[in-house]
Amino acid sequence: MKPRVAFFDFSSCEGCQLQIADLEEDILNLIDIVDIVSFREVMKEHSDDYDIAIVEGSIMRPMDEQRLRRIRNHAKILVAFGACATIGGVNKIRNQWPVKKVMKEVYGDVDVENNEFFKVSQTKAINEVVPVNYYIHGCPPNREEIKHVITSLALGKKPEIPNYPVCVECKKNENVCLFELGKFCIGPITRAGCGAICPTNGSPCDGCRGILSKPDVECVMELLQRYDLTYEEMKSRCTIYNTGVFNPKDGMTLVRRGKNE
Repeated sequence: MKPRVAFFDFSSCEGCQLQIADLEEDILNLIDIVDIVSFREVMKEHSDDYDIAIVEGSIMRPMDEQRLRRIRNHAKILVAFGACATIGGVNKIRNQWPVKKVMKEVYGDVDVENNEFFKVSQTKAINEVVPVNYYIHGCPPNREEIKHVITSLALGKKPEIPNYPVCVECKKNENVCLFELGKFCIGPITRAGCGAICPTNGSPCDGCRGILSKPDVECVMELLQRYDLTYEEMKSRCTIYNTGVFNPKDGMTLVRRGKNE
């Protein structure tokens, strides 16, 4: 029997799920090997009987954590889908401030204390709440990688996700290094797999696929020195998608946030 797949979303723009819809005729090939039993973006039907849960979005509220645990209990395999789910993404930027201060800034004097919908906590990636089996990185995820992961899981294989820097793909594309053009790019410490789409089109990498599990620290520090850049500039650049990844102490030390391959 074909594995049953369900898509779920939490705090996000839901653009990751739109990448599935944007597969167009290629989605027919996926339907041949999996049964999609729940996908709010594209269908009305829903079932709690599924083998694989593909989850988009970060977790911001206690009620979200409860719902995510229920999803995890139903699923044999859980896939974190997109930057918000895999690393917390843009939503984690607010973790730099106390929750009450953020609530005050957003809602002013409105009384939200007794409303479960507004009870929020620090933003979390999916793997900070429940175990995650596999990851589809990016903002938005690469469509070819989406097909690769779903196909691999349907065939009972482990999907292979790159764990080398974006710089490798930049070189394959014969790009001029953006540091040479006076731009700041964090491709040297960011996981590849996107085809270096941003640098190839003249925009620095912002790290939406997450920091490498073992970045070449010495190489990065040498690069900063070569271009007369600072560690603080790199930390600032990482804030867009990777808030909290750097150790508060000085030096190129990264905070490990659990399995993130």
